[in-house]
Amino acid sequence: MDLLVNLYSRKLDALRARAEQVDATIRVALPPEQHIIKDWVRTHFSEYWVSEVSAAIAHQPPGCLIAIVDGQLVGFACYDATARSFFGPTGVSEDQRGKGIGLALFHHTLMAMKAQGYAYAIIGSAGPVDFYVNAAGAMPIPSDQEDIYQGLLRIPSRPEDKS
Repeated sequence: MDLLVNLYSRKLDALRARAEQVDATIRVALPPEQHIIKDWVRTHFSEYWVSEVSAAIAHQPPGCLIAIVDGQLVGFACYDATARSFFGPTGVSEDQRGKGIGLALFHHTLMAMKAQGYAYAIIGSAGPVDFYVNAAGAMPIPSDQEDIYQGLLRIPSRPEDKS
């Protein structure tokens, strides 16, 4: 399901207040660190997300934000990777979940999008729908089961993977 977030909603004030309480540094990724970020995303998530990180970092300014705790990369969020105005992918390492880092990444990314002139953000194929609804008042976008990822090429599973 795709979701729509109004970047002028008053709900984003409450999101900002919650994000400010998070003990992590959130900043724009720099192109010279993309190999580190892509390796980290590959290890923790998927090769598909590595492709989207590559696209997002290639923008000027880069459309990838990272979360750092104690000098270590612990999360990332992208925008304008698969399509303009799209938020995502985003992820936080398992050992750092539940600390508000994903929420802070979400807030900072939405604010970066707003600063670039977007009025709305689209969350494509949203995973934790309730999170986005509660955090920013995201609204489902009606569809007939079609989205931008329809027909996406997939890596076929290998016979040896089925054991």
